[in-house]
Amino acid sequence: MALMEISVIPIGTCSTSISKYVASSEKALKKDRSVKRQITAMGTIVEAGSVTKLFAVAKKMHEKALAAGARRVIANIVFDDRRDKKTSIETKVASVMNKI
Repeated sequence: MALMEISVIPIGTCSTSISKYVASSEKALKKDRSVKRQITAMGTIVEAGSVTKLFAVAKKMHEKALAAGARRVIANIVFDDRRDKKTSIETKVASVMNKI
C-alpha cells in the first residue's frame, strides 16, 4: 500500500492565511471513498492504494488550490511505497507509538 504526504502551498494570494486554499484541496478528496486521508497541521497524509492513484490525487489537490484563486501553487510530496508488507496510516503511527 502506497502512502503520500502532501503539502499544498498557495502563493500569490492577498493574505497570509492559506486555509481557504487548503480546504478547497481537501474538498477535492472528500467524495472519493477510495482515498483515505489524515489532515495534519502541516499537510495531509493520503492512503489510496497505488502510486498511480496518489499522483492523480496530488494533481487534483494542486488544481483545486489554483481554481480557488491562488496564482501559484507549490506542492511538496513524499511517497512511501512499501511492497514487502501491507501498511496503512494507522499501522505506521502504531509502530512508532509502540516504541515510545
